[in-house]
Amino acid sequence: MSECMGGSMRKGTDKKPSVWKALLNKRMLICLFNGFTAGLPLYFLAQLIPAWLRSESVDLKTIGFFGLVLLPFSFKYLWAPFLDRYVPPFLGRRRGWMMVSQIALLGFMISLAVLNPQEDITIILYVGLAIGFFSATQDIVLDAYRRELLPDNELGLGNSFYANAYRVSGFVPGGLGLILADYIPWSMVFVVVSLFMFVGIIHTFVISEVDTRVAPPKSLQEAVVEPFKEFFLRDGLKSGLLILLFIFFYKFGDTVATALITPFYLDVGFSKTIIGTVAKVVGLWSMLFGGFVGGLLMYRMGINKALWVFGVVQLMSIFGFALLSEVGANVWVLGGVVAFEYLGVGLGSAALMAFIAKSTNKKFTGTQLALLSSLFAVPKSFSGILAGILVEGIQQKDGIFYSLFGNVSGIGYTNFFFVCAVLAVPGMILLFWVAPWNADGDRTLQTQCTAGQES
Repeated sequence: MSECMGGSMRKGTDKKPSVWKALLNKRMLICLFNGFTAGLPLYFLAQLIPAWLRSESVDLKTIGFFGLVLLPFSFKYLWAPFLDRYVPPFLGRRRGWMMVSQIALLGFMISLAVLNPQEDITIILYVGLAIGFFSATQDIVLDAYRRELLPDNELGLGNSFYANAYRVSGFVPGGLGLILADYIPWSMVFVVVSLFMFVGIIHTFVISEVDTRVAPPKSLQEAVVEPFKEFFLRDGLKSGLLILLFIFFYKFGDTVATALITPFYLDVGFSKTIIGTVAKVVGLWSMLFGGFVGGLLMYRMGINKALWVFGVVQLMSIFGFALLSEVGANVWVLGGVVAFEYLGVGLGSAALMAFIAKSTNKKFTGTQLALLSSLFAVPKSFSGILAGILVEGIQQKDGIFYSLFGNVSGIGYTNFFFVCAVLAVPGMILLFWVAPWNADGDRTLQTQCTAGQES
């Protein structure tokens, strides 16, 4: 209690540890490995499978329909209380569920090696949904573990490391996988890429459970009701709703813009090898640089200011895709556009993830993080369909889409990216209320006080 009462007084006098001490600690290394493990199955779904389907002559709207495999990320809060309440009989509450989800992911990802898009498109969809479910489950546990692992003043830096390792993992399915697809059968590509899940499995064995001194909920009902009740009562219903709206819209424009980015690169005229080398390698180094600098900036200037600065960079990066659409298959332009996009989007994701973590109560880590990050993921579920319709339009040959929407004219890639830039504006406007430039919004202090009083 005294810690809560004296928190505001100490806030101005406490000094942060040195930057180098914060950078070079075991917690940052754990964030890196967990980020890589979390990102691999997502990029497997978002980059490798669409490239596979497009190379097998599947149309854009059907590929966009496959965005539904990301639906579990939008509803993971539904089973997050189960993961908070029950502890597996091995490895502990967090590491046990990590292992279960990682082994399941390995099995389902490899199973695609025996399927054919022309004959098994429905089965591929179901397998994709299974991968999405277990990937979302892994995210619930990894997010909770990271929030419990990091002290409050390392949230920005740790989430930056996590987010950028998350993006680095995209180099495996979206870079290495595409390069291999030009030289070996797709079945072997899926096997090679899937085996990278062993990075997470081995890491889960090595790390230890975080000792939070917070007991699991006593019942499933408590695990379901209390996290939602605490979130909306903490600062009032209006504040809670504004935070939810902000999380949904902050990356909305960018998410729609990149929903079909690999098919876009192919349609511009780049080979899979060019995409896998130039696009991914340039993006990797840009992301690593941005992650290092961005993490330091968040550590120094705070999460609120980072959301503003990185949000502007994120918005501007969308215009690079419109430029590439007009220029065509120019490798130098591709490299520049990808570098800027990875820089801006990676920074924006890290800042948003830090904001989400700061908005949670450690007593309800898994469920509240699942709720908030689910909103972050909602646009990913339907953005592919929206992007496909906007770019190509709908004709009578498009079956279910035509019966639902009728004839719709496509606007082409360039105009599509301009629309995406407009979609990014609402998230920036909401910053005025949820993260004012000159305020640091210390929900975390209130969170810890509430948790201490309740326990």
